[in-house]
Amino acid sequence: MKDKRGNVWLGAGAVVVNSDGKWLVVKKKYSGLKGVWSIPAGFVQIGETADEAALREVKEETGIDCIVTGMVGFRTGVIRGEVSDNMAIFACKPVNENQPILIQEDELFDAKWLSVKELLTCGETSIMLQEMASDSLIHNQLSKNDHINPGDWFQYTSYRVFFNK
Repeated sequence: MKDKRGNVWLGAGAVVVNSDGKWLVVKKKYSGLKGVWSIPAGFVQIGETADEAALREVKEETGIDCIVTGMVGFRTGVIRGEVSDNMAIFACKPVNENQPILIQEDELFDAKWLSVKELLTCGETSIMLQEMASDSLIHNQLSKNDHINPGDWFQYTSYRVFFNK
């Protein structure tokens, strides 16, 4: 994967929370997240913004359509001293709360809605997800603003900023 993506990776993930306060979580079949609950996430593709990638990943992995309400974090690290691994993490809510979960069986063991208490006590939750669930990050998010135009000179086809209000 390193050769395909180069030495700088950008991923996007989504903390999707429904009106009951339950979080949409997935159990991957691969990587360091194999068999533990984590957020739907993947790599940003050419021609999409990070928030668009987060929505696409949620849809691909779970079949759930959502909207971005803000940004809750940014994870960054260096793998083996040579790969910059970064992930933008967005707060989302489902468009239709009655939409059934459709698991992407090639990549996932499972996907479901779990409460924060379940995530913190089940013993099968990724470290990052445990931290997010225990810290109420979803309530302290950066707000999305897609009404800013930085100027035609830049030739953006899609542009958003996330700021504290």
